[in-house]
Amino acid sequence: MTQLMSRRMALGLGAAGLLAAPAVRAQAWPSRTVTIIMPFAAGSGTDLLARAVAQHLSETQGQRFIVDNRPGAGGNIGAALVARAAPDGYTLLFGTPGPLANNKLTYRNLTYDPEKSLAPIVLIAKSPLVVAAKAALPVRSIAELATLARANRNLTAGVPGNGTLGHIAALLLARELRFELTAVPYRGSSEVLSDLLGGQIDLAVDFLPTYVQAAQDGRVRALAVTTAQRAADLPMVETVQEAGFRGFEASAWYALAAPAGTPPEIVNGLNAAINAFLQGPKGAEAMARLSMQPVGGTPADLRAFITAELRRWEPVVREANIVM
Repeated sequence: MTQLMSRRMALGLGAAGLLAAPAVRAQAWPSRTVTIIMPFAAGSGTDLLARAVAQHLSETQGQRFIVDNRPGAGGNIGAALVARAAPDGYTLLFGTPGPLANNKLTYRNLTYDPEKSLAPIVLIAKSPLVVAAKAALPVRSIAELATLARANRNLTAGVPGNGTLGHIAALLLARELRFELTAVPYRGSSEVLSDLLGGQIDLAVDFLPTYVQAAQDGRVRALAVTTAQRAADLPMVETVQEAGFRGFEASAWYALAAPAGTPPEIVNGLNAAINAFLQGPKGAEAMARLSMQPVGGTPADLRAFITAELRRWEPVVREANIVM
């Protein structure tokens, strides 16, 4: 009798397992909508890239990927939200140098640690920063900008948030050119461009993609880009180094991260999907449209890159005493 009951129990458990298997498989990630937090306002080049990535993931992963804009505090509001989220792959961060690295150097009371609270997924792209002037400002080069600023007034420069790479680069530029500059933080690049077009600020030091069309149309004047090489979309615009400031270089970058503790299979699956996007025609089209250069690579590559960026900018931030 005991043997018969044991056999029946084993058969029952086996049947239950067979019935449960589809339910377990049905829970494989992703089984519902995935939210990508964009820690800046809608409409910028960064936002447009996030939406292109979300569209690709929606088409290839079997579930919707949506972009949720949570701007403020140089990207810290959105990044902290992701850092606190469950590490289940359903809340991701589309980040830039500020929230993924440099804010750790500039904010006294940061509520998360980008190196410990977030799991790197992939470095998606890079692009230059641009120094752009409102059309009414009577300057056409960095040299003319320095002369005007030293002779006449304290200029205002819009940046896409406190402690962002644009903010750090603006202060560094003013120090190198030896003039006074007031950095005005916004909640994202689209807001900076809007006020530059309206003449409320004199300059913008910000991610290039948002400004390409306005510069090409003559609605704003691109004075320089901050990379070592000129930008392909604005080939007539000199670099800051060409203007005589050797060693001045700052590149914007865009990456995807998840809450720390997200399962490796989810991280690796997202990494593979985005690398495929970057290597395919849709990725190439998005990069060209947004004036960005694709990067890709492994999660370990992104972690090493973030560590190197922190090492590079820490002495600059300390010397400039940039503290929020």
